[in-house]
Formats: sequence, C-alpha cells, structure tokens
Amino acid sequence: MNKRPELVFAVEDPGTPDILPLTQELDGYLAELYPSANIQPVSLDELRQPNVTFVTARVDGTPVACGACVDEGGYVEVKRMYVLPACRGLGLGKQLLEALEQYVRGRGGRVIRLETGTAQAEALELYERSGYARCPPFGRHRTNPHSICMEKVLA
Repeated sequence: MNKRPELVFAVEDPGTPDILPLTQELDGYLAELYPSANIQPVSLDELRQPNVTFVTARVDGTPVACGACVDEGGYVEVKRMYVLPACRGLGLGKQLLEALEQYVRGRGGRVIRLETGTAQAEALELYERSGYARCPPFGRHRTNPHSICMEKVLA
C-alpha cells in the first residue's frame, strides 16, 4: 500500500541547515527575474528578528516551501514566499498563504500586506484569487519600480 505524503507547516529557524538551500534558491530565482534591479536579499539576521516568524512547508520532512510574517505594528508583511519549482501547480502556495494568514489571525493581526514583483504573474494571480488588492507602496517598497504592493484585511 502506498503511503500518502505528509504535508506539515511549522514555525522554524530559517538558519536550519536543510532550510538554507530553499532561501538561497529563492534569492537566485529573484536575481534571474530581475537581473538589473540590484535586489538585496533579506538576510538571515533579519529573518531571525523577534518580530519575524518564519514558516516552512515540509513534505515527508523535506522543506518544499517557505514564507515569513513580519509584524510591523499596524500591519503584518508577508515576505519570502517561495515554493520549489517541482512542487508548483499543486496548490501548495495557496495552502502556505492560508497558513500564514491563520498564524497572523491567531495573534490578533487584522491587516496583511505584501510586495511582489512585476515579473511574477503566478504570484499576482495567487494573491488576487486569495483576496488581496493592490495598495500604495509601503515601507521599503516605495522606491522600487518592480514592486506591486497588495493588502488584505482579515475577517
């Protein structure tokens, strides 16, 4: 009998040895999409700040997706959302986004904001289908011409 794969979402340290390749792959992916943008990846130190929660999705123990919630006071920013290419198209991004929203909601958060890039059509589609609407640029994203900012008010 075939065992069904087990999907588990968990809050983890982004510096865990088997998670680091996932975030490094995300950095490489963004560098390929925006070669002239001089994008500064979010550092490991930034992801380990007290206002940041890093969430992974693991299938049978292997990390296949990640995302972070950054509590900015009046809103929570979702950052570092990434799904391994081999796992795309399976609804994992939607499940990860829902897990992040549930985490924010559970801690009393009401507004979630995020930034994605103009070259990330699949991400834009996911966010729009999930109820996010475009909003004015916020935070560090005010001066990036490749940024599309979105927000969602949680019920």
